[in-house]
Amino acid sequence: MQKKVLIPTKLDAIAARLLEDSGRYIVAQDAATDLLQLAAQHPDTYALIVRSEKVTAEVIDALPQLKVVVRAGAGYNTIDTKYARKKGIDVMNTPGANSNAVAELAIAMMLADARHLVPADQSTRAGEWEKKKFMGKELSGKNVGIVGLGNIGRLVAKRLQGFGCNMYGYDPVISNERARDMGVELVDLPALFSRCDFISLHMPENEDTRGIVNAQLLANCREGATIVNCARSGVVVEEDLRKIKQDKQLHFLNDVYDADKAGPKSCSDIAELMLPHLGASTFEANAKAAQRAAEQLIDLDTKGITSFIVNRDIPEGLAEEYCDLANMLARLCRCLVGAKCPLKLVETSFYGELKPFGDWLMVPIVAGLAEDFDRTMDYQSAREYLDEMGLEYVNRDVDDDKGYGESITVDLTSEIDSDNLRHISIRGTVTEGLLMVARINEFHKLYFEPQGFTVFFLYEDRPGVLGAIGNALAKHGINIEDVRNPHDQRTNRSLAIMKVDQNVTEDVMKLICSEIKAISGFSIKL
Repeated sequence: MQKKVLIPTKLDAIAARLLEDSGRYIVAQDAATDLLQLAAQHPDTYALIVRSEKVTAEVIDALPQLKVVVRAGAGYNTIDTKYARKKGIDVMNTPGANSNAVAELAIAMMLADARHLVPADQSTRAGEWEKKKFMGKELSGKNVGIVGLGNIGRLVAKRLQGFGCNMYGYDPVISNERARDMGVELVDLPALFSRCDFISLHMPENEDTRGIVNAQLLANCREGATIVNCARSGVVVEEDLRKIKQDKQLHFLNDVYDADKAGPKSCSDIAELMLPHLGASTFEANAKAAQRAAEQLIDLDTKGITSFIVNRDIPEGLAEEYCDLANMLARLCRCLVGAKCPLKLVETSFYGELKPFGDWLMVPIVAGLAEDFDRTMDYQSAREYLDEMGLEYVNRDVDDDKGYGESITVDLTSEIDSDNLRHISIRGTVTEGLLMVARINEFHKLYFEPQGFTVFFLYEDRPGVLGAIGNALAKHGINIEDVRNPHDQRTNRSLAIMKVDQNVTEDVMKLICSEIKAISGFSIKL
């Protein structure tokens, strides 16, 4: 019996054609009627394929036979994924379908601004002939910085190779080897902003990246640099750009906003070029997303391929707390090994009854390492991601005779420079429902609960350091709620872990690290 697929959107016809040609489905496509009305007309719908339509609990309840929702695109925030899971409905997306479209748009924006195409067109249409006024510049030979070397950033680099640019990149996950293969030199963000004539942003917006392009970073820009934002509006502090833009003669090209809707835009006074979020708006991207949506639905039904399900059930026998533990250990390990150092090797150990779930737990670990990898993806997607970033992954055999119970160890190796590596190892477990860090490198028996605002300082052991840290925090109105301060006699080093009542800024951390001559120090919200 054929299953009904409802497509309530203007999606390329290839989706309906592929589904019908398979002989397994009948398709109803209607972009003009309200989704709730369509649901009432098609209560026998088995699968929905949507774009930006809101799939609410009300819509789900109106489709009693619904089993699959496919978002023809990457973002799925318009779908109530939790309610869908409660109803036994799989939600899938099609990540990467629009990557080339966004990459090409970023380069098109660079070229349009460099050659003044928009104002030159307007001037010429008005009967003017202003060749001198619109003297431009070439991309060839220029330094181009790419912030974020995921799917889109890598395509930007590939497309720019033909222009003969010198390319610099920043991405805290990708290996040096993979970046070199792309013709990109990895540098830190201040160096990238100081060296580059064009800077293209391609990172997600989250707690770590929100406001990352701020006054401190913009102050590094060379005069006349161009910043292209095809990422998310929140990664740029517009007020900081507003203050520094004229002095540095910066150009700002923008395709992303707080909301995709008509009306005044907050960056209109500082942007040389503004587009209505055209990144994914190509016929090819639409067709690719439609094709992938249909193929993924067919593969799910015929081959059981679940790679793109974003609301998976946790397998029977695995407590959700251990998924959170794996993610937290990876995040913490990433900070300790150096958040800005390129990674080289990821190693894991799953002890006790966690061993059979190693593939599953690898996913939250990769999500803890990479801002642009979604925790809802599957093992195969995680392995492919690591391969794309040039990272080696090893899941080690474990010896349960060590008595670690149900615990997880995450080891990371990063590259400090071409001749030096740094290795960090963390083990954690779950006790009475609470996540616990049991060991960090040589520091054992920590039993530290990773929750809330936390600061870490590694230093050469000597009297008075802990008190100096406490006094410095107190001077800035920061209260200490919990402390762990283990000492390793072999290295004569101590580790101070302090849970505090508020965020400790980067400037305060630098002051404390300087005062206590810390080997390393960082602040994190766990």
